[in-house]
Amino acid sequence: ADARCWSCRCCRRAVVSCSRRLEVSARPLPGWDETTFRRAGTRPELGQIRVHSTSMQSANVLLKKIVRSSVLPFAAQHGMKKDLFPFSRPLSLSLCLKQDNSHSPSEKLDLDAWKKVMKSGLQEEVSESVSEPKELSELAAARETLEMWRLAGRLVPENISEEQLKAFVECPSKSAKKKYLKYLHLKELHKKNDKRKMDEKRERRLESREQASETDVAKRTSSVCVWARCMDKAYNWRAAQSMIFGQPLIFDMSYEKDMSVREVKNTVRQIVLSEGSNRRSVDPFHIHFCNFKDDSLYHSEFIKHYREAWGRLLITVTDQCYTDIFPKEKLIYLTADSPKVMKTFDHDKIYIVGSMVDRSIKTGVSLARAKRLGLETAALPLEKYLLWNSGAKNLTLDQMMLILLTLKDTGDWRKALEFVPKRKYCAFVSKPIHQLKKTLNLINTLKLRGGQEEVRKQFAKNYSKKLMQK
Repeated sequence: ADARCWSCRCCRRAVVSCSRRLEVSARPLPGWDETTFRRAGTRPELGQIRVHSTSMQSANVLLKKIVRSSVLPFAAQHGMKKDLFPFSRPLSLSLCLKQDNSHSPSEKLDLDAWKKVMKSGLQEEVSESVSEPKELSELAAARETLEMWRLAGRLVPENISEEQLKAFVECPSKSAKKKYLKYLHLKELHKKNDKRKMDEKRERRLESREQASETDVAKRTSSVCVWARCMDKAYNWRAAQSMIFGQPLIFDMSYEKDMSVREVKNTVRQIVLSEGSNRRSVDPFHIHFCNFKDDSLYHSEFIKHYREAWGRLLITVTDQCYTDIFPKEKLIYLTADSPKVMKTFDHDKIYIVGSMVDRSIKTGVSLARAKRLGLETAALPLEKYLLWNSGAKNLTLDQMMLILLTLKDTGDWRKALEFVPKRKYCAFVSKPIHQLKKTLNLINTLKLRGGQEEVRKQFAKNYSKKLMQK
């Protein structure tokens, strides 16, 4: 028999395989004669038939190519290197060893060294995949979520920065994320509207300049530039003098942990407005930022607003507490929760304002801090001079600054309290508050009595009708 008999299996002989050669014992089967073999196209011979191992080697090479072309790309594509590679590599190794030993049986392959090389390659690939920062993966997932929500028609901003994306990832719940995205979307719309209004205003100004004469325009623009430059120098000179001779005013910057990121941003915006109002006043305060940390959110927000001008501000910034800088007997903490009402403005005292925007109306936070430090507290006399509406008696930081500056310059509470928003009070009080309370109580009792009399009359009418029906 030859290789053709092996391929067609017409002899149906029992095969015994060895490592190097195949020995096939020919045993004639019952029912097979010479005519059957002649039809099959071959005739077995007695004895042992030796078939060379070249056909087996070709089958091994073919199997190795199939494994390499099918298993390895599939494993690399789906990331299953750890499970599939150890199976495929020893298989290919054994096939290579068989093929090499047929030519040079003296050659040997160092399996330990080969395994070390392959393991080191796997470890490098795994380390590259693991070394990818977790934050980048979270931010990428957040961006994909935003794209999906934008396609779904939700309120999502068109442009979002890295800081805003990190704040979105740090939101504790899905509803908080939706609210934050809605806030960013509305903020983006406001910016677009402001930009559109500024462009329209610029166009109108250009049209008016074209209509006017060139000389008038030159005079007007030059005078405006000179006026702004001169006034800016005058304001800076006053602020520099206040740092030497001015009355101190302290902003307590220790409330960052009690506020959200949005509240801190609003606080910084109000402090920026307060600093501008103080710099433009006739007799400005010497502003102190106490308990101020360089790595705080306050600091990053101030740098966003002022940029390079932050280092040139004529204020005092320190991380110390105000009790370590000034004597306690001169300090007065202004808080709306204080039981003591401020009667007059004292130029010898040092007033403290809490740098906090409280949207959830947490009462007693600044009062508790002042009591812990053993400081005197005071509240503005809003009820004494204003007929207050229902609601909390909280004012913004820039409104507090304007009230204190007016009190310092004039000492008139009526002029100072004009900076209180008119939506929070009905009118100014002309009489003492106790007399107004008496008149209000009298009016309420008269209303109640009139209502009771009407109820009695209606009851009498209904009762008489029932009697007539009976």
